[in-house]
Amino acid sequence: MDIQGKHVLVIGGYGLVGNAICRQILKHEPARLVVTSLRQGEAEQAAENLRADDPKTSVEIIPVWGDMLLRSEWQTDEEDGHPRIRILADTTKRRRLVGDIIDELDEEILESSLLYQMITGKMKGLNGKPADIVIDSVNTATAVAYQNVFATAHRLQDAIVQTAKIDWPQEVELLLTSLYIPQLVRHLQILHEAMWHAGTQAYVKVGTSGSGGMGFNIPYTHGEERPSRVLLSKSAVAGAQTMLTWLLARTPGGPTVVKEIKPTAAIAWKEMGFGPIRSKGQPFELFDCPVEMAYPLSETETLEPRGEFGKKTGDFLESVYIDTGENGLFAVGEFTAITSLNQMEFITPEEIAANVVTEILGGNTGRDILAALDSATMGPSYRAGMIRQMALDRLHQLEDDHDVDSVAFEILGPPRLSKLLFEGYLLKRQCKTINGVLSQQPETLAAELLEMISSDASLRQQILSIGVPILLPDGKRLMRGPVIKSEDAYHGWVDMTPANLAQWQQWLKALREMARGIQPDGASGGFDQSVRASGIWHEDDSIDVGEIAGWLFTHEDKGWRGKA
Repeated sequence: MDIQGKHVLVIGGYGLVGNAICRQILKHEPARLVVTSLRQGEAEQAAENLRADDPKTSVEIIPVWGDMLLRSEWQTDEEDGHPRIRILADTTKRRRLVGDIIDELDEEILESSLLYQMITGKMKGLNGKPADIVIDSVNTATAVAYQNVFATAHRLQDAIVQTAKIDWPQEVELLLTSLYIPQLVRHLQILHEAMWHAGTQAYVKVGTSGSGGMGFNIPYTHGEERPSRVLLSKSAVAGAQTMLTWLLARTPGGPTVVKEIKPTAAIAWKEMGFGPIRSKGQPFELFDCPVEMAYPLSETETLEPRGEFGKKTGDFLESVYIDTGENGLFAVGEFTAITSLNQMEFITPEEIAANVVTEILGGNTGRDILAALDSATMGPSYRAGMIRQMALDRLHQLEDDHDVDSVAFEILGPPRLSKLLFEGYLLKRQCKTINGVLSQQPETLAAELLEMISSDASLRQQILSIGVPILLPDGKRLMRGPVIKSEDAYHGWVDMTPANLAQWQQWLKALREMARGIQPDGASGGFDQSVRASGIWHEDDSIDVGEIAGWLFTHEDKGWRGKA
């Protein structure tokens, strides 16, 4: 697609790769470039630097900031600390965060999300203008995995062993907010919904391997065991995010361009220089411990990770450094070691940015992970398609041999599938054909189905025993067994009300019209539209409940397979 004149959002635009992407994007003259970062100062600095690179640019460059995994209302202009820390310290907000992560996604959670507001343009300063192109260069795997559920759990275990007083609600909430997969799933759900509402045309994720391309033998940890559980968690989250993005690319109705570029080396560099050395925004204070102050190893406190040890000098660490973005400042020795042959080695942010922009423009870099998965995975096969009918013929023969109709067991799920199959089956039993269903009034059908379900105990028991209740025609009474797998009629009750039967008639009319519209001698592509050849659904044909349920999932529930 074309970038010129489009509204582009670069999430993480202050970062090493994000900044390089912004520079590449500006060459293609978008109408607007929104640059985001966690902190206000970072976002504003990134926007200022981009304007300084080309003072004559006509592109509107807008900085926005905040944690995209949190609500918009929780963001602050404070530069110190992480907004998440403040949220976790507030009981009300912490509990709301738990709900934001694990509750079903609803409009309130969605529209409160900072990520949603960034993409749809509803965030303050974006004037309601949604993003045509979204590029996410934030290392989400690090942001999620480095919340370190292991440390949270160990701290709680220690408190239990020491029989310390424990605020159990708080501790459970802290554990829930640090779970990796629920956070990642919610993030992708919001991303998908936001881009759908915004009409976003292209989405590119800059992913990670989590290990700089190295294996379980990676020697770089933060003092944990080798391999580090936290580091492996980062790789696991990165892989999970790739698969969810792959699903996003297979979802009709979303962006037409969905890509992921996954660097598998260290990325460098952003800056080289001499000055104060900072970690997570904080300078290193210099401490001293003369020989006469040395602490005896016989004292258990000596090996405590933190404590009142050493003597402040009042000065701060200064040295020569190279800024590697997310990984922070490296000393010369560290950079030399990590980029040496057979270690992580490195790739430049400009190379990554060039691939991102090329993929957006429609080029084929050969570096799109999602395209690689498409070509490497095994999908539906010709052989399976050929023998499917053989399997169905044999199954129908077994039904005849044993004088049973095999409809649904509610093992596959969802309950809505069982509901549709049994509703279709009841109509098939009563009316035989599509035309038979369409020729009756819904009220008459409802009365006939009630008579059938009342007189056929075996059929009734099959439905109720798999957790699917039956809503009677009056809409006020429910036949049920010990288990109900859905809380409403739409999602999993056999619904015999006239209103639902009228809906079935509308569906069957639409199906029949589609079948009639396919010309037997027309182009071959037309046969894809009906799931099966149009002859299956002639007016005088019997109803195939499985095929009709598949048709409903495809055409009415918009649940079709996006790629073969």
